Amino acid sequence: MGQKFETDSRRLLGRLRDTMAEDAAGQARLDKIVHLIASSMQTEVCSIYLFRDEETLELCATEGLQAEAVHKTRMRLGEGLVGRTARTRQVVNTADAPAEKGFRYMPETGEERYSSFCGVPIQRLGNVLGVLVVQSKASRQFTADEVYALEVVAMVLAEMTELGAFIGEGAALSARHQQAMMFRGTTGQEGAAEGNVYLHEPRVVVTNPVADDPEAELLRLREAVDTLRNQIDQMLDEAATVNADQVQVLEAYRLFANSKSWMRRMEDDVANGLSAEAAVEKEQSLARSRLQGSGDAYLRERLHDLDDLSNRLLRILTGQGADTGAEMPENPILVARNIGPGELLEYGKTLKGIILEEGSVGSHAAIVARAWAIPLVIHARNITTEALNGDAVIVDGDQGIIHLRPDDAVKAAFRDKIAMQARAQERYASIRHLPAQAKCGTVISLNMNAGLMADLPSLPSSGAEGVGLFRTELQFLIRNQMPKRGELSALYSRVMDAAGGLPVAFRTLDIGSDKVLPYMKPQDEPNPAMGWRAIRVGLDMPGVLSMQLQALLRGANGRPLKVMFPFITQLSEFREARANLDKVIERERKLGHTLPSALEVGAMLETPSLGFAPDAFFEEVDFISVGGNDLKQFFFAADRENERVRRRYDTLDSSFIGFLEMVAKRCTDAGKKLSFCGEDAGRPVEAVAFAAIGFPTLSMRPASIGPVKHLLRRVDLREVKAVIDEARANGELSVRQAVTSYLANQ
Repeated sequence: MGQKFETDSRRLLGRLRDTMAEDAAGQARLDKIVHLIASSMQTEVCSIYLFRDEETLELCATEGLQAEAVHKTRMRLGEGLVGRTARTRQVVNTADAPAEKGFRYMPETGEERYSSFCGVPIQRLGNVLGVLVVQSKASRQFTADEVYALEVVAMVLAEMTELGAFIGEGAALSARHQQAMMFRGTTGQEGAAEGNVYLHEPRVVVTNPVADDPEAELLRLREAVDTLRNQIDQMLDEAATVNADQVQVLEAYRLFANSKSWMRRMEDDVANGLSAEAAVEKEQSLARSRLQGSGDAYLRERLHDLDDLSNRLLRILTGQGADTGAEMPENPILVARNIGPGELLEYGKTLKGIILEEGSVGSHAAIVARAWAIPLVIHARNITTEALNGDAVIVDGDQGIIHLRPDDAVKAAFRDKIAMQARAQERYASIRHLPAQAKCGTVISLNMNAGLMADLPSLPSSGAEGVGLFRTELQFLIRNQMPKRGELSALYSRVMDAAGGLPVAFRTLDIGSDKVLPYMKPQDEPNPAMGWRAIRVGLDMPGVLSMQLQALLRGANGRPLKVMFPFITQLSEFREARANLDKVIERERKLGHTLPSALEVGAMLETPSLGFAPDAFFEEVDFISVGGNDLKQFFFAADRENERVRRRYDTLDSSFIGFLEMVAKRCTDAGKKLSFCGEDAGRPVEAVAFAAIGFPTLSMRPASIGPVKHLLRRVDLREVKAVIDEARANGELSVRQAVTSYLANQ
């Protein structure tokens, strides 16, 4: 870029900084800024539009349009060229704006006189705050240098907005990070909590977006990048002797850190007047806008790499370490982009809830949240950008909704809901030691799901009759290397001790899909949920499966043991897994180790294919546990991570209920134990329906046992079965309405 362009750009940024330093109201600053930009760019019009709410842009300042339109002209996201700039996060640059598709004429602004239009998103780390627009009467496209200058200015405006530079009387602007906001996400774990935000990775704050001395800033930038590269080299040296897969990740980091184009762009930004920190953040923001909407998993992963590198570089430049000294607030609600199981477990059970921008319903975080019985909401877009440490927050895991800095009315309504739930829990406590016996005399066994030792203390207080599913993979996921057999054996022994003689069904290692061990090479699979996972991994890596089975046998130490294999899809897989167990038992016998006093070996039915397995399968297993979460996903071909499709399908769909009833009959005919395990087992209406069609055991999270038992004790399962049969005979696509209507009259 030319010397004159760099000088002009620095001069404009310097004048913007001086305007920032003036003791003036926010609106006065905005008015002066649009005048400065229009004058510098030699355009008749400069306007700044900022978001009034998530969907509405408002004209907040203008030079050249009608002054009366300020704070009155508004448009929806995507509406007009300004709305298009905000929605796409891309520059719109046209010589003939009225002829452009989507152009919206706003007569109150007087803009019909202007042909040329250039709109640049004002964005910070993927969060669009508004749009900077310049217009001129002459029909021309703005040059690449001019667009670049506007992007640099937009970066500074984003930082000014973040720092609250435009707040004051006479403006329709309110301070950022102070308004009440609501975020809609996806339920990762049900439940509700009120508390205060605790950021997993506090945001780096750039307080000096404009620099006085470009040469000094270039030196700071280059020294910081050298430090970053040295850090990565050091991490590579340490990882080389420990973990080959970690080396691959760090090699990708090193490629990014040594990227000449990345460095050149940041140097250009600094040369044009940005501080080193602002240059790093500008490139990070632009990369996010380009890659954030990509459907390519590889590109999204590269965005994470670039984010990590940029954040490391910002911390080097600012001295703002990951540990900012912020104290954990009372009733902490953890807020993070994403988090691994090891990091999450370090927080302990002090957390009241978890909010993630990413994640999945089957992720490590979801497993831990279920174990701790705390609400989890995932896919809460941009919450890490908006939330501050200590902010009041309400997590409604039942609805997948977050209220950040809620007003008094929302707080009152939420507390009423919590109070009602507390009163209901008191009622459930009174029946804790009573059986889940329906009016017809049928007794349903209610078990709890677990995955951590921390779960087990809730076993007696929940009223559960045992552990229907103990997820063994957590002990593998939270470590940086494969756990040793002795460690697992001791853990399984402690689990059985804590169960106090109640049965525990240990599910063997269920990894793959969205549960990837940090020390195993991730598989590049187009559809991981239907790929190399669960028992498929165990059968292909028999040494790992045998090691875990040995640990289970030794942990039992002469006590009864229940083992179940996950994701069995056909008889041959069960036979191969059982043969592996038989070999381990024989070896343990030869070694003189104590064997379990009784052994039950079961399978999880998570695919429709197993429901149609030969009779021999039902004869050879000791018990079957229906894994409802995966089964429903595969039955309806509806990815449970995809909100657009998973909510279309009802658990009480007549065809799904018919399939479950067939499985129940086959188990009854073969004289085999059967349970339903999953989220739906803990929903009272669904639980009653499952019990009515022949499921004698249900396994759920501890908090669901009370509500399910309460409803079961109020109904006659024969009547419920008759209601289900009648609804299907009448051609009802779902039996939900019929069952719900029946229950309402009980």
